[in-house]
Amino acid sequence: MKQSNLHGEFFMQGNIACAEAALSAGCRFFGGYPITPASEIAERMAFRLPQVGGSFVQFEDEIASMASILGASWAGVKSMTASSGPGISLMLENIGLGIMMETPCVVVNVQRGSPSTGLPTSWGQSDMMQARFGSHGDYGVIALAPKSPQEYFDLTIVAFNYAEKYRLPVFVTSDAIVGHMTEKVYIPPVDELEIINRKYTNKKPGDYQPYTIEPGQWVSDFAKAGDGYLYHSTGLTHDERGYPDMSEACHIQLVNRLIDKIKMNVDDIILLEERDLDDADVVVVTFGTTARTVVPGINLAKKKGIKVGFLRLITVWPFPEQKIRDLAKHVKGFVVPEINMGQIVLEVERCAGGVLTKSLPHPGGGIHDFKDVAKAIEEVAYAK
Repeated sequence: MKQSNLHGEFFMQGNIACAEAALSAGCRFFGGYPITPASEIAERMAFRLPQVGGSFVQFEDEIASMASILGASWAGVKSMTASSGPGISLMLENIGLGIMMETPCVVVNVQRGSPSTGLPTSWGQSDMMQARFGSHGDYGVIALAPKSPQEYFDLTIVAFNYAEKYRLPVFVTSDAIVGHMTEKVYIPPVDELEIINRKYTNKKPGDYQPYTIEPGQWVSDFAKAGDGYLYHSTGLTHDERGYPDMSEACHIQLVNRLIDKIKMNVDDIILLEERDLDDADVVVVTFGTTARTVVPGINLAKKKGIKVGFLRLITVWPFPEQKIRDLAKHVKGFVVPEINMGQIVLEVERCAGGVLTKSLPHPGGGIHDFKDVAKAIEEVAYAK
């Protein structure tokens, strides 16, 4: 007898909340390889997937893991993998394949201190540019950054919905703090969740082409492998039939669509938390764990009379370019704390149009001192 998905209130670790969210979203295949600090996701999925009629496979490496979830998705199953920076590095070629083949799936990165082996059991946020530009070529991407176990659950659901809606691998860029943090998590019954399921074609097999985009759509309808539809899918530039087409015209059309299906839908995709922005002199732009740890520094700066706004990037990619441009019209500057040596600050600076943008980096393995946050805000507020 299959066990139903959990629901109710739990005192739950973030990584476990992520796994339970995947099950609630309908994930029924997990392919992965153990790596700290993400291993709890694989362990939970190995235990829970058989209870709900799903499958868990531990592969020989992350390359095979990523390939497996692409195959599972094409077989009609919602799929996911989870890893950390070194494992994501190995997955990137197949992530690019998934983007080119337009394959819905979810990739969770529980970030740790890096580069290389770095700090396997500690934390960082240094894979943010990897999520955006890690695979070769030009493409659109979606990456979400939770700040709590509850949001880890909620955003994993969102990631599966975006994957199905826009047909691509979607990142959940967590980190070791959120992954190993234990807090109250409310899991609604499945029928109370907003779940987007795959849109399958209603065309007859002879009339179906796997990459035909109907009017008003950004992606094509799916056909499940084994249901009698003849189709071809490849990492090569391809036409509407999925067949390789090496022409310049085909390549221009395809690459632009892979970018535009994200770029032209930013209002639907971008999620932000905004506080005190209307009259702010300085805006702190942050994401993930750092959005929690910088709050005492913001409060200290406010006590000193500085008007400080708070902008949290729940969706980091696509980047909220227009929001930063709008804020830059009336603020003195931005402060960007992040547990890396300065990645997202480059995007803020690019969009700020010359408005003072101060990086507040941290290499990982620790968190920002709130006094340093307050000092950075003061420096921007009183800069001449």
